Amino acid sequence: STLLFGKINFFVTFINKFFELLRTTNRLIGIAASYLLIAMVLVTFFIVLLRYGFSLGWIWLQESVTWMHAAVFLLVAPYAFSQDAHVRVDVFYRQWSQKTKNKVNLVGSLLCLCPIALFLIMGSLDYVSASWETKETSKDAGGLIYPFIPLLKSFIPVTGFLLFFEGLVSAKDSWDKINND
Repeated sequence: STLLFGKINFFVTFINKFFELLRTTNRLIGIAASYLLIAMVLVTFFIVLLRYGFSLGWIWLQESVTWMHAAVFLLVAPYAFSQDAHVRVDVFYRQWSQKTKNKVNLVGSLLCLCPIALFLIMGSLDYVSASWETKETSKDAGGLIYPFIPLLKSFIPVTGFLLFFEGLVSAKDSWDKINND
């Protein structure tokens, strides 16, 4: 019996550390990706300065702003969820007790977020794979070259993985809060 409880305790400790590692990884990726916002502003300023000040412009530079915007959106979404900074329709939610909110978060994470994240992963793998296989480049002459387009598309399943694991972490947190009340 002591051996069984020791194994269970080890497993619970391992799961807790694994989930903390997932949350930390998500946080670091989200914070790192958020710095692309500063780069986007600077590049956009540079594009405007070149266009109107010197009548110069490059398509690849303009596409890089779109690329950075997409990367920010994809990589910061899981971080925003982890910080509860996502959009929530809380017409009813804000009036509920904390225990009810935790139950809704548990069910929502397991039955909504995790399946949608898995769908995002599975639905994007062929799309991403085809982009890498064809060494996809921009459709515009002078646009972004290989490997930037496939790399950007690779953020789609990465976002799915991050959202899936953040959903598991959120579900575990909600479960712990429900059982500790």
